[in-house]
Amino acid sequence: MYFTSNYKENMKKNIAILSLLTLCFGSVSAQQLSLRGTVDGAHQGKVYLQKYVDRYYELIDSAEISNGQFVLHTELELPEVYGLSLSRSDTPLLVFLDKGDLTVSLTAAPGYRGSKITGSATHDLYAAFHRERQGDLTAFIRQHPQSLASLYILYREYVSRLSSSEIQQNLSLLDPSLQQHPFADILRQVIKSREKTDVGQQAPDFTAKTPQGEDLSLHDLLGKGYLLLDFWASWCGPCRKENPNVVAAYREYKEKGFDILAVSLDKTREAWLKGIEQDGLNYRHVSELKFWNSDIARLYGIRAIPANLLLDKNGKIVAKNLRGSDLKDTLAKLLTAE
Repeated sequence: MYFTSNYKENMKKNIAILSLLTLCFGSVSAQQLSLRGTVDGAHQGKVYLQKYVDRYYELIDSAEISNGQFVLHTELELPEVYGLSLSRSDTPLLVFLDKGDLTVSLTAAPGYRGSKITGSATHDLYAAFHRERQGDLTAFIRQHPQSLASLYILYREYVSRLSSSEIQQNLSLLDPSLQQHPFADILRQVIKSREKTDVGQQAPDFTAKTPQGEDLSLHDLLGKGYLLLDFWASWCGPCRKENPNVVAAYREYKEKGFDILAVSLDKTREAWLKGIEQDGLNYRHVSELKFWNSDIARLYGIRAIPANLLLDKNGKIVAKNLRGSDLKDTLAKLLTAE
């Protein structure tokens, strides 16, 4: 995975700050980890242990694979979120490491499908929530307010589905022992941003570069009709799958005053422009080329993409995260009502 030098420098600073907070508040403690495992499909090589730090992984340790087995003995903050992988370039298998002796059956299948973790109560709880598929997050947090699994699910998986008030409601249910965790701090930052970008609020202005290198401000495009502020990236598979729906809505309603400003979280200009061309995105684009360090994404509290906001001609947010046919259906209703 590629990161810009500025992104790495900023994340190093953030890690140092978060580590200091952890030491000060004692939300986790450094303990000796005993992790044994097997690797199905690999008799040699390495298993990499990485710590999850807000959407990327930091290498902590590694172990040699011998006859399909490996052992990791290292001092870690526990319980905490980590990842295991067979390559530094892979997205690791997410694991909640906990106190005690743990075992892992790691597969070499794509996405490490079929891997199993035993001995971690936190991981078991996380897996149990997902077996429900339509689990009630609030009820889950009420039942397990002290579990890191509850905080992680809220922070990582539900933050983009909830309003600022809903995030705050669920966050307040968590035990005080989790309130100073870095994930909780991030949620509070998102709440501040979302309070300004919930439906009914005035969309904050910003300025960024177009593919031609010119400055373009959000407010330059207001005043004519409905405007979709669409967050995406060429590296984002779900975004590329959603793009045909956005293009279809644009083609149908562009003559009726509908416009789009796409904000890319791409890393390089080349990839950004290639994605625009391949998907036929013939509308306006801007990008800071800062990946997840995007100031615009932070301004709007964007934690996952694709994401979008529909604005009226005055810049008021009238809808959010319209997927599939929802965008065309919403435009049809709004334009019919006028």
